Amino acid sequence: MVQTINNEKKTSLSFEIFPPKKDDEFDNVFTLLRDLGKLNPDFISCTYGAGGSRAGKTIEIASFIQKELQIAAIAHITCVGFTREDLEKNCAALKESGVNHVLALRGDRPLSMTDEQFNNRQFHYASDLIRYLKEHTDLQISGACYPEKHFEAPSLESDLQHLKEKVDAGAASLVTQMFFDNTYFYRFLDKIRAMGISVPVHAGIMPITTAKQLGTTVSLSGSSVPKKLADIIAAYGDDKEDMRKAGIEYAVNQIRDLKEHGVDGIHIYSMNKLKTTTEICSQI
Repeated sequence: MVQTINNEKKTSLSFEIFPPKKDDEFDNVFTLLRDLGKLNPDFISCTYGAGGSRAGKTIEIASFIQKELQIAAIAHITCVGFTREDLEKNCAALKESGVNHVLALRGDRPLSMTDEQFNNRQFHYASDLIRYLKEHTDLQISGACYPEKHFEAPSLESDLQHLKEKVDAGAASLVTQMFFDNTYFYRFLDKIRAMGISVPVHAGIMPITTAKQLGTTVSLSGSSVPKKLADIIAAYGDDKEDMRKAGIEYAVNQIRDLKEHGVDGIHIYSMNKLKTTTEICSQI
């Protein structure tokens, strides 16, 4: 369990994976997980699509991590497209599958959701979901946080107040959005500790191994790109292998610095890339 892991006074290591969009690629995930398990992570989390579009796959994968690999599993769960009935069914399926830990998120609005459906949703914020889960289930609950603030928040201070609501509602640990400048993370930690938020915080690290990632994953996250990383992309972006090596080195340097500062945990956004994740782990 995440809380127990951090009580051991060491920096934990964890990975995030996602279910493939195509069913015929699904079996490859179990091969990936067996190999990731050899890296001895403390836990592995599994995402799913907006509105729970891959919820069943997420539960199946999380169950495999928990039961077959004997590694703590965290299943992502979003509330934006869920009714209370949907949520109860999902939680029952988790329990039946032996998964007892969730990362509770608001989630992105499904493209198929109308304005009326969105405005009348039963769970508006992640804090609403966390509060409901705490009151109605015995699941362990983690929450998300944003070192540079959520892109929809008017200010970092208002975002931190919402984060405190999540923790007060029952989030027992936090996983950050990706960031590329550790200064933002340390500033964020100082601020939340001063507010009385004392739960473990796992630093989310995304290795940037292609220039294309800046136009997709990174731009959607709202994370800023420091000059040092931008210079790497400018220098190596057109060379696939050199860019991959430089991106790995950048992530490794970030993680080494975070470990030296004694952070609670390192959470690598693996993007289901075994080779990249393995190379990073071998250097940290």
